[in-house]
Formats: sequence, C-alpha cells, structure tokens
Amino acid sequence: MKKRLVTMILMVAAALVIFTGCSTSTSKEEDKLVIGIDDKFAPMGFRDEDNNIVGFDIDYAKAAAEKMGTEVTFQPIDWKTKEAELSSGRIDLIWNGYTITDERKEKVLFTKPYLKNAQVIVTLADSELTKLDDLEGKVVGLQSLSSASDALNASPIKEKVKTVTEFADNVQALTDLKSGRLDAVVIDEIVINYYMTKEAETFKVLEESLAPEEYGIGVKKGNEELLEKLQKALDEMNEDGTAAEISKTWFGEDKVLK
Repeated sequence: MKKRLVTMILMVAAALVIFTGCSTSTSKEEDKLVIGIDDKFAPMGFRDEDNNIVGFDIDYAKAAAEKMGTEVTFQPIDWKTKEAELSSGRIDLIWNGYTITDERKEKVLFTKPYLKNAQVIVTLADSELTKLDDLEGKVVGLQSLSSASDALNASPIKEKVKTVTEFADNVQALTDLKSGRLDAVVIDEIVINYYMTKEAETFKVLEESLAPEEYGIGVKKGNEELLEKLQKALDEMNEDGTAAEISKTWFGEDKVLK
C-alpha cells in the first residue's frame, strides 16, 4: 500500500512539474507577437542586401511593439494563405501592406487604416501602352490573391485583357515584365514608386489607376483585446510623432493617416 501511495505521489508531482513548465512556456509566448509578412514587398517589408528584413512596416511594427511592451518576430509567409495562417494561430498579425477590403473584413479584424495606396498599371518605359484601354489583348501580371487581383476584376478592362498571369510576389511579376513575358503589371502604387527610385529608366506608370485603397493591420477574429492594445499603440505613435518620423525615413514625408 505504501509503495502504491509513493508511486501516486511521484506521478502527481511529475504532472505538476509538466503543467508548470507548460504554463511558463505559454506565458512567455504571450509576451511575443508573431507578424506574418511577404518579405519581397518593398518598401513595406523586404530583405536588404545583407538578408535582413527591413521596411516601413517593419519599423512601424517594432515601434508599436515597444509601446505595447512586447517582443516582435517577423515570419515570412505565403501571401496566398495569410488569413489561414492568422486563423490557425501560427501568426498573430498580418502586417505588410495589407489592404482593407470588405471580403477580408469577414475573415479578420482590422485596425484603423494607416496608409493610403492605389492599384496602378506599370509597364516598360518604352512601351506603347499609355492608358487602361491599351491593355486590351495584352498579357497582364499580378500577385496572386492580392488586392491587385480584386482591382483588376472590378474593372471593365478585365474582360478585354488577353491573359492574366498570377505570381507569388511582385518581384517575380516585375522580372517577367522586364523579360518581355508580360505587357503590364497591376501593382501597389507604394511598391512601384519605390522601384521607380531605383529603376526609373526601366518602368513607367500609367496615369489612370484602377482603385484607391488603404492599408490596415489584420488581427484574428475574436481577439478584440489585442486589436485594442495595438490601436492604442498606433494612436500614441501618431500623437508623439513616432509614426511621422518612420514615414519620413521611408517615404521622405509624413504619409501616415491620422
């Protein structure tokens, strides 16, 4: 009987150790935010020449995390599965030039918009294309399951385009444009403006844009507590000038919405 009692006590003690260990681990995880990004989405989030993840959204997220008193980790993800990554709990936030749309609002919670953007058409500098109607019969590329796709689908020109080719990221789309495999690419204005600073002689942007839009940060449905904490941090960054300074670093001016 004594032997059985001792065995039971040891089993209970072991279980308590395991439970305590798990509790500690969970507590530590709660002090970290895992942010899902597309690491080829310059200038919002991308890898520099030393393979470090940098960008406006990266600096913006780090500053917000500091306000919230938490650590932050950036997790490159397949942008096509971003909402699935969020709902599964593998990431805590979608934060990398994430456009607010009605369809996405059904899947995630959004912060207030923090940047304006638009979907535009980019082609080669020597292309004869000058307006949206010129896309008739042309091969157009865009990032798969992005707001670029939504914008093109909502435009009457979509029915006149010869082929729409989808890519995992904008870098691949622009590479195919430069090689002549595409006639044009639908892309975020903020993104192509960044590339134009480096390759102004390579590309040109048509004056007509497809759709204005705004960026927000995606939070898992049901996690209103995190959304509230994050929005409070973003509001404080607007008030104390932190957001403006980050914007000036990347865009040369304060573009952050108040």
